[in-house]
Order: sequence, then C-alpha cells, then structure tokens
Amino acid sequence: MTEPIVVGRIGRPHGVRGDVTIEVRTDLPQRRFALGAVLGREGGGAPLTVAEARWHSGRLLLRFQGVEDRGAAEALRDVLLTIDSAEAGPPVDDDEDAEGEGGDIWWDRDLVGLEAVTTAGATLGRVTDVIHAPAGDLLAVGRPGGGEHLVPFVREIVPTVDPAAGRIVVDPPPGLLDLD
Repeated sequence: MTEPIVVGRIGRPHGVRGDVTIEVRTDLPQRRFALGAVLGREGGGAPLTVAEARWHSGRLLLRFQGVEDRGAAEALRDVLLTIDSAEAGPPVDDDEDAEGEGGDIWWDRDLVGLEAVTTAGATLGRVTDVIHAPAGDLLAVGRPGGGEHLVPFVREIVPTVDPAAGRIVVDPPPGLLDLD
C-alpha cells in the first residue's frame, strides 16, 4: 500500500443540492476532480466519487455521488480528499516555458524530513511541514532546541533542494532567522 496524497479539503456546502466548495491542494485539479474520479478520505471512510465538477467565482464546486442535500454536504465539511501516491505521477509545473524549462517542483512529502542548512553550513533543523499560505508557500523548519523557523519557499531564499541528499540549503536574508 502506498501513501495517500491530499489533493483537496472540502469546505462549506454551496446551495441545497449537495454541492461543496473545495480548497484545491493539487497541481492538476482538472484531472484529480474529473467526473467519475474516486477520492479517498484522510483518516478513513468510504471513498467519494465525483458526480459533478464546476468552477464558480474562482472556486471549485463538487457534487459527490450519494450526497443529495445540504445536510449531507455539511457532514463532509473539512474532510481531506486524497489520492493514492501510486496514481499521482510526477508533480506538474504550471510555470514551464515552451521548451519545458521551468522551476523545480516537489510533492510536500518529498520536502518534509529534509535537513535544512544555511549557505554557510550551519544546521537550522528539519523541515516539519509545508504551509500553503495565500501569499506563497512556507517551509516550517523545526529547530533542534525547540521552536521553528518559517522560511519562504522561493528560489532566492531556498536555492538548493536535494531530496536525494536529504537536505535543503537556505540563504536567509538579514533578520529571517532572528528570534524574539
């Protein structure tokens, strides 16, 4: 059995026919949430099959088979939707240029656990989480003595990501790693 990958979170119901809003957490929503797609639930529960998918005001709305009304939709609120990692394929970079050249991208699971070191070689700790914030992604780096650093996950600050070597290199701007 392979590891599940979270591709979305069910939000609030939309309307009275069982539609729900989806917080998309995937690179390919058109594939992951296609008509007939079967999605798992993190933590267990019966899989959900997409019966209808549409975009409304910039938000993905889904209806699942067997979810017929607002009450049933409300019962699904905050459920994390998953796919099997064997079905995921490689992550896709939406920013690739015409020659296929683009930024490197990774699944969150590829980053969690990597050692974080500065360009000077100082150990910062290990990546404990990838936070998908509205302004951009952050790496939560647990410090060996407790606490954590939040590092913006941009090439200028994290110039090297090497999962094979088990580490990332952080080039922190002044003040980024200062603690109160």
